[in-house]
Formats: sequence, C-alpha cells, structure tokens
Amino acid sequence: MRIITRLERFHHSDIRRLLSGIIVTVGLVVLLVQCFGIPCPKTFCLSPVTVSVIESTNSNVTQVSVMNYINLSDNDNVDEEFEEGNKKKDLDRENDVVISKEKVEINVSVIARANISLRNPIDRSESDPNLVMVRVKDSRNGNVLSMRKHERGAAISISQMNSLLIQSLSSFKSPKPRWSSARDSEMLSARFEIEKASVVHEFLGLNALVYRNISKFLRSYDLMERKLKVYVYKEGGKPIFHKPLPRGIYASEGWFMKLMESNKKFVVRDPRKAHLFYIPISIKALRSSLGLDFQTPRSLADHLKEYVDLIAGKYKFWNRTGGADHFIVACHDWGNKLTKKTMKNSVRALCNSNVAQGFRIGTDTALPVTYIRSAESPLEYLGGKTPSERKILAFFAGSMHGYLRPILVKLWENKEPDMKIVGPMPRDPESKKQYREYMKSSKYCICARGYEVHTPRVVEAIINECVPVIIADNYVPPFFEILNWEEFAVFVEEKDIPNLRNILLSISEERYIGMQARVKAVQQHFLWHKKPVKFDLFHMILHSIWHSRVYKVKTR
Repeated sequence: MRIITRLERFHHSDIRRLLSGIIVTVGLVVLLVQCFGIPCPKTFCLSPVTVSVIESTNSNVTQVSVMNYINLSDNDNVDEEFEEGNKKKDLDRENDVVISKEKVEINVSVIARANISLRNPIDRSESDPNLVMVRVKDSRNGNVLSMRKHERGAAISISQMNSLLIQSLSSFKSPKPRWSSARDSEMLSARFEIEKASVVHEFLGLNALVYRNISKFLRSYDLMERKLKVYVYKEGGKPIFHKPLPRGIYASEGWFMKLMESNKKFVVRDPRKAHLFYIPISIKALRSSLGLDFQTPRSLADHLKEYVDLIAGKYKFWNRTGGADHFIVACHDWGNKLTKKTMKNSVRALCNSNVAQGFRIGTDTALPVTYIRSAESPLEYLGGKTPSERKILAFFAGSMHGYLRPILVKLWENKEPDMKIVGPMPRDPESKKQYREYMKSSKYCICARGYEVHTPRVVEAIINECVPVIIADNYVPPFFEILNWEEFAVFVEEKDIPNLRNILLSISEERYIGMQARVKAVQQHFLWHKKPVKFDLFHMILHSIWHSRVYKVKTR
C-alpha cells in the first residue's frame, strides 16, 4: 500500500507505469533465483566433476573417485600441469583418489557428473553430445568394461594415420599466394630434389629402419640446413611473447623459442629473405598472465587474433599467403583449440596432436612433450639397462588424470608379478629415483593418455631406453611424417587395455630386442642441448615445420 501511495504522487502516467514495471521485474527475478539457483557466469564457471570407477559383485562394491574442478565453459579436459612432481594446486584441479582394497570381479563404468547450478546438480554425461560410451569385454572373466570419453566416432588407427599422411603429401591445399615470391620457387625446387633423392647407403650413424625413407629425410634435412631462413617477429611484449619457459611439462615450446630467437644460422633480419615466419608466443604464458584459472580457450584465442591482426596490419607477409608460411610452436593442452581458427592455414607444431580434435596430419606437426626439471641439465638420467637386465614386463605410474588411467590401474595393479602398474607415487627424492629405476628396468613403458592424448612418458621412455607402449586413441606421435614409429613403439587401442599383457607377451624376444635397439637409435632426436647439435630436438622440430611447408607451398 505504501508503494502504491507513493506512485500516486507522480502526475505523469508514463512514469508510474515504468516504475510499476521495474518493481514487477525485480520481484520475478528474486522468485526465479529462489526456485532455480544462480546460474554461473560462462567465464568463471568452476564446478566439480567426479569420475567414478565402480566394481561390484553380489554384495561387495569397490569405488574409485577422482574429483576434478574444471571450467565447464570449455568441453576439453584441463591441462596436465602437475604431472610427475609439480606440486602446484590450482582452483581448477584438485584430485582426491580413494581406492578400496576389496578384491572383486571387474565390471567397470565411468560416470561424469557436474554441478552447473548452485542448486540443481545436472548429469552432463547424459546430455553432452561429445560424450560417448565405449564398452570393452574383459577376456579374462567375460565381464564388460564401459567408459565414457570426450570423443565421437571410431578411433583412427596408426595404419589409417599412415594412409592419411600419404594422401596429405599428394594433395596441395595451401592457399594460393596473392603475389609471387622467390622464396616459394626455392621451396618448390627443394620439394623436387627431395622426391628425386638418390638412395643413400651410408647413414652417418642413423638406423634406416626408424625412418619412413631415410634417403628423402637426409636430403630434406641437408636442404633445410643450407637454404632455410626464418623471420622472427619482434612485436609483442613479455611474458606472453619472447619469454621462453624452459622448465616443466610445457618446456618444448620454451626451449624452441629460446634456441630459435638466439639462432644465427636460420634467423634473418630482413623478412623479405624468409621462407618461414615464426610467431614467438607461449600459450602457457598467455594463459598464466591473463587470468589463469578463469580464462577460457575462446578468450585466449582473441588475444592471439589481436596479435595476428597487428602483424598483418604492419607487414605484408601474412596477407600474401593467408598465414600459410607462418608457424607456431605450442605445447599447452589448449594449443590446438586456440590456434584452430586464427592460424587455420599455418603450420602448427602441437603437443596435443589429437586428429579427432582438428590436428591435420601432413600440415601440422606433432611436438614431443619434454618434461624438463632442470633447465641447466636437460639430459639428466639418460640411458637404461640392457634388454637381458630388464626384468619387468611393463611399467606405469602416474596421477589419475582423465578417464583412462583409473581403468588401467584398476585392471592391472597387483594383478601380475611382471606388471608394475600403479597410481601416483610419492614425490620425495627417493620415490622419484625409484620411478626412474622402474623405467630403466622395464621392457615396456606404458604411455597412457591423461586429460589429453599427449604425455611426457613417451619421451621419458625413449630417454630411459624403454620401448614405449602408447595407449591414446587418435594420438599422432612426434615427427610422424619422418619417423616409422611402429619399428620402435607399440600402439594399443584404449578398448584393448584388458588384453594388454597378452599383446606384449605376443611380441617375440627377437622383435623386442630389435625395437629396444631402435629406441636407442632414435633417442638423439628427442634431446635438448643448450647449443643445438645435428639431428637433435631443436633441429627435428624445425625440420618438420620446413617439411610441411615444402610439401604445401604453391606459386602464383
């Protein structure tokens, strides 16, 4: 009544109607909030996701719960920043793993639940179109293993990837340049020389079996060393640009940036002389400096686009090819998503080389994940035991990131005496030493995907001279266009985890000894040096980028 009395003081009917409308609207908003809760803002939506592995028989139940806080505005998994020894605890990731010691039969299901309202819990797994259920039969007892995963469609096998690579090398889909350049003609000439490479009989200490075609590789590498020139953009301020991060799980992008910017052999000051243009951005630093826990890939991609717009407006080179002769090196989990639109024509060296999420075989190149603990000693703990001294059949230890690892551990922990499969190990110096000793004493090292397909264990296995067993559907391994991975690594589809031991035992001792020798032979391609040396990781990354551009270049 008081409100009505005050409204009557206004003599203008329009003002009275306006105030009445405001009062009614506010009342409705209050009522809706009380009934349905407050929806979380898109950029700041942090919500717990519980992944449960449940095993049951008549009356016994075992449950493994992994609680993760993720930004629900992004459908992709959170990055693996605290793999193996990183003690940082972010708001967007906390793990609480509880495993019952009851021994039960196996009937596993993975259920993802997320609260996206303060009042009403919603099961995203039932409505998310990107979630699919995969069912696998455990051959040991006939039970069915089920898991939900964030990928649609059938997994692409390594043989299918080989076919995609051949198709890519024979099709030239790069945009036609707006005007001619002598650099394009030089790269076309290089492609002709690579294709006509003479058979090489002396391999300079290289093992021909680890390469798809060692003669073409050596010819391409030689041409790169003699001809390739790179222009590095000077625009952009630290820490997002020009500040390498040489430690941690994303060290690959930092080490490449550091060595590229200081290089005097490949880098030119005059962009007119360049075959390739390097955008020296750290995706990790970009995320860290702009809000970290609350930034979404979309908002970070906007910052990358601003930079591309800057150099496109200042220089003519991006516009000439639509960015096809530009490249980026990004190891962060979000590297694929952040660059997908802005750098759609460019060469992308990505750790997250998931072909189901837009990684382009033959155009993009897979970047190795190198977990560097000491920037001063990148070659720590190199080497391992001889094949006859390796008494453990298979080894895995690590945090329960993603949907796959809890299942791997639940299926194989303490199941066979020759299988050392465990969850997280303590992070004290003695346990870290034990972890390395397991790798050096195992025939096969399990490289199971975490939140994303890539993992530092692939390179760790090679450094410790242990044959990698890659369990990550749709993962394109590093330098795929050059290396013949099936000669020194084993690929196991995720659905075949229950049969893991049988797969490894089916490999003959002679075959294993050959694979282990080839792991040692390929090792030189996965090592960082403070001063780059021939065939090392820096040169291999640069060569893969060069190789991609050589096979995609077009002339006017």
